[in-house]
Amino acid sequence: MNPMLQNALPAVLLLAIMVGIALALKWARGRLPGMPAGGAVAKGPALQLLSSLSVGPQQRVITVQVDDGQTRTCLVLGVAAGSITALHSLPLPAAVTTDPAAATPALGGFAARLAQLTARKDPHAPQ
Repeated sequence: MNPMLQNALPAVLLLAIMVGIALALKWARGRLPGMPAGGAVAKGPALQLLSSLSVGPQQRVITVQVDDGQTRTCLVLGVAAGSITALHSLPLPAAVTTDPAAATPALGGFAARLAQLTARKDPHAPQ
């Protein structure tokens, strides 16, 4: 037998065994009780980011809406480099809107003038 083939045979055999194990696990996954067939993932509650505030280089405080309909809940979370901590939780009534545009206060003074200047298409156009 060729020495090159003799050296490559164990590697090819190991690769074939690994592919066979992967195919067997994929086949068995659909047969186990409690596991969804076809690789489908069970849908969890709907999440929506409401707001985010940076409080440090790697720290943020965020508010998240969890779920939809009557069971909506707002979570205030502290997010750091290696952890997420629940700071507060409260149920949201059905009448509260979570549209960020509706929650934006009316602009006045400097903010209004800045918005006008940044919204203009031609910077050299007269007012």
